[in-house]
Amino acid sequence: MELVGSPLTATYAHPRSTPTKFLPAISAMASSYKNRVPYYPLPQSFSLPWMPRAYYKTAAINPTLAPFSKSSQGLTPSKMLPFVSNRTTLFTRYTPDDWYRSNLTNYKESETSRHNAERLRVDTSRMIQDKYQQTKRTQVESTKNLGERVNDIEFWKSELCRELDEMIGETNALTDVKKRLERALAETEAPLQVTQECLLHREKRMGIDLVHDDVEKQLFTEVDVIRSCQERMQRYLDKAKAQLTSNRAAQHELERDLANKQAAHRIDDKCHHLRNTSDGISYYRGVERVDATISVPESWAKFTDDNILLSQSERVASAKLRDNIENLLVVTANEMWHQFNGVNVAFTNRIAETADAKSKIQTHLAKTLQEIFQVEMNIEAIRKAIRDKGPPLKVAQTRLDERTRRPNVELCRDTAQLRLVSEVHEIDETIQSLQQRLRDAEDTLQMLVRAKSVLEHDLAVKANSLFIDQEKCMGMRKTFPSTARLVGYV
Repeated sequence: MELVGSPLTATYAHPRSTPTKFLPAISAMASSYKNRVPYYPLPQSFSLPWMPRAYYKTAAINPTLAPFSKSSQGLTPSKMLPFVSNRTTLFTRYTPDDWYRSNLTNYKESETSRHNAERLRVDTSRMIQDKYQQTKRTQVESTKNLGERVNDIEFWKSELCRELDEMIGETNALTDVKKRLERALAETEAPLQVTQECLLHREKRMGIDLVHDDVEKQLFTEVDVIRSCQERMQRYLDKAKAQLTSNRAAQHELERDLANKQAAHRIDDKCHHLRNTSDGISYYRGVERVDATISVPESWAKFTDDNILLSQSERVASAKLRDNIENLLVVTANEMWHQFNGVNVAFTNRIAETADAKSKIQTHLAKTLQEIFQVEMNIEAIRKAIRDKGPPLKVAQTRLDERTRRPNVELCRDTAQLRLVSEVHEIDETIQSLQQRLRDAEDTLQMLVRAKSVLEHDLAVKANSLFIDQEKCMGMRKTFPSTARLVGYV
């Protein structure tokens, strides 16, 4: 038995001798032996494997009369005797042994031909059955391989669908976290603006209150904290955008691979369900020589497995980034709230200090005003006392002047004269001392007035500082975002 597709030659047949022309030619056979089916040329792979290399040519014989002798072989038919009745002893005759031998030879050749034909028919039937079974087994094996291929494609399709669903879910989750991060980053602008406005408002403080106090230090620290949080948020926002790009790229590869798997599954499933009686089957000459494959089962499975592994690695990186963003939002919110509370505490303490200083200034100003009033009253009393010393001085000086007009010896330095002189000196000294005290009182009054001016200015400064810290700054800081807004939920 030879391989499928190769012609089978009968090795048991005897070598063919020169045809004896015993049987008529094939072309002379009856028309019932001719093939009524239209002839369709088939490629070599579809040719019948049992067809021999050449038809068996049936022997044919055309009997002729033997010449009478060797000398008559060269004569033309016109010179030969045309009528049997004219035969003489010159004609060569067959012997009975020749006749019997000829018959036996013909019988033997016929029996041999029939035996060979029978063997050929049996072998042909057996070969047809074997080839039918072999073709059936081959088709069953091909169908089984197609079924296994369909199962493999279904397995990888399910893996791709599962990974694609998980990747889509992870991408959506990362998108939500990115939006929260963007909202949280936008929410930090308002506290930063409030802090900067507080610093600008505090620049409007006057005089000694323009001090680099703890409030200003905390405000500068708050600006640094908010900007640091913004930088970290922006950095993670850029990472989230890059990770989303990677996720979408991996998702695109999964979707493209899944679309190819679906198309391949549809084609292989159609091939798997094709039967010999199916519609749409036809000959495609030379298709077995076309090799359009670009992969082998190992590289085919590795391609999908690499896509899944890439998607899984991107999902792990995306999940880790989401956790980092969640932690960043919580940490930044806590840092900003902690610093916000620290600034508020510093403001509260500073406001309390300023209010206390203002209260003390007001107390001192009240006392100063009271003292100014007392000094002014004292000055007025001194002036009145000086005015009151004028008449007694006038009386004493008038008395002395009148006594200078006493005649002659009457100009006596008596006790009255001495006392009047002493009285004038005493009143004059008294007036001088009162005038000195008046000058001292006036100087004291000027000092009190300056102190009052200083206290009033300081009071205005403290009132301005208190208004800036308590009304403007603390009024704005009441609008600091809540924790929910700082982590991006609102």
